[in-house]
Amino acid sequence: MEELVSVILAAGLGKRMKSKYPKVVHKVCGKPMVKWVVEASKKAGSKEVIVVVGHGREMVEEVLGDEVKYAYQKVQLGTGHAVMMAEEFLPLEGMVLILTGDTPLITSDTLRKLVEYHISEGNDVTILSSIFDDPTGYGRIIRDESGNVVKIVEEKDASEEEKRVKEINSGMYVVDIAKLRAALKEITNDNAQGEYYLTDAVEIIRNMGGKIGAVVGESEEIIGVNSRVQLSVAEKVMRRRINEKHMENGVTIIDPDSTYIDAEVEIGRDTVILPGTILQGKTKIGEDCEIGPNSRIVDSTIGNGCSVTYSVVLSSSVGNNVKIGPFAHIRPESVIKNNVKIGDFVEIKKSVIDEGSKVPHLTYVGDAELGKNVNMGCGSITVNYDGKQKHKTIIGDNVFVGCNVNLVAPVKIGNNAYIAAGSTITEDVPEGALAIARSRQTNKEGWVEERIKKGRL
Repeated sequence: MEELVSVILAAGLGKRMKSKYPKVVHKVCGKPMVKWVVEASKKAGSKEVIVVVGHGREMVEEVLGDEVKYAYQKVQLGTGHAVMMAEEFLPLEGMVLILTGDTPLITSDTLRKLVEYHISEGNDVTILSSIFDDPTGYGRIIRDESGNVVKIVEEKDASEEEKRVKEINSGMYVVDIAKLRAALKEITNDNAQGEYYLTDAVEIIRNMGGKIGAVVGESEEIIGVNSRVQLSVAEKVMRRRINEKHMENGVTIIDPDSTYIDAEVEIGRDTVILPGTILQGKTKIGEDCEIGPNSRIVDSTIGNGCSVTYSVVLSSSVGNNVKIGPFAHIRPESVIKNNVKIGDFVEIKKSVIDEGSKVPHLTYVGDAELGKNVNMGCGSITVNYDGKQKHKTIIGDNVFVGCNVNLVAPVKIGNNAYIAAGSTITEDVPEGALAIARSRQTNKEGWVEERIKKGRL
């Protein structure tokens, strides 16, 4: 097969997005639109990808890094002009796949079929088209009586008869590179917009005796994202694809319409995802888990056999057989080891909770290390902030912390120690000791009756 390279047009401003960011860096299911297109082109067999950048080029380059080459379109003078900017990066011969960076739903399978059709038919240009009931906003594919592609006409330049055509141009093509180079020299900006249209190059190649063809693709795949409304449509389609992929791989999703899973999330088999769950970033969920309802997990690892209920887990690691929630908040850089319970209204911040420990309810653990089999009583707090700096609390194995205890950091609690309920601990507690730091109780008998007699109650 001839060498295949890709050119992705990503220089546009995207005014209808009403955003300070380039259109193509807006995310669909956690991944920038342009990255979806780059990945699809590579999976379709493209050996090299050239991305044409312009508006907000730094942000596009930050998203894609060094996995592609960049051509710079300083002034946006049309799609033909954009391809001209990429011409220096093209090989002398072979095929070029021309794509747009705002079509995140395009699949590698469709692009592969487009390339295969191009080769099998001996075409010089093959257009990816589709049939739209409402083709408003798209260029039209104009065919002759025999069904051969004659030209592509932009909507702004189309006659009333041409506007009634429902076969639209997706803006994606496979083109013979040598023919493309020749055509780019001939295109002009003599049109309503004063731009250099890539579609004119198609007509020029035809007039040079080149063979033009078109493959009709799924309309869903070629939807261009030009507004926030269209972004939400693309998000919904991609979310359905992602959820179906997980279900096909052995994950139960109770209500796919209310489950939001990003592109790079991994989920083990026999895990159940309940409604209202949001899984984002590079999250990895093990097998036999129950996640949700109404839980959010971001860039975290969850082991096997865990449950996360009505809770939030951010940038943390959770071991096997851990129970989290309801209404718990695991903040970044926390490590929750095997067989731990994190109960309701508990916040864990940048802490390590070792195996078998329990933080059942109404507790804050921040900047702390808890050993094995520790019990944190209801209302206990690691007091980590002195108003200027954060300090660490270290709790040994088999420690029992009573209810409403304040552990004022920096402080260390030795193995097998007990902390009496209601204590405020400001000094280290030795191994095996009982620490009590509260006032002795005093009962004043007859106090109420005396106050009543004096008229004070």
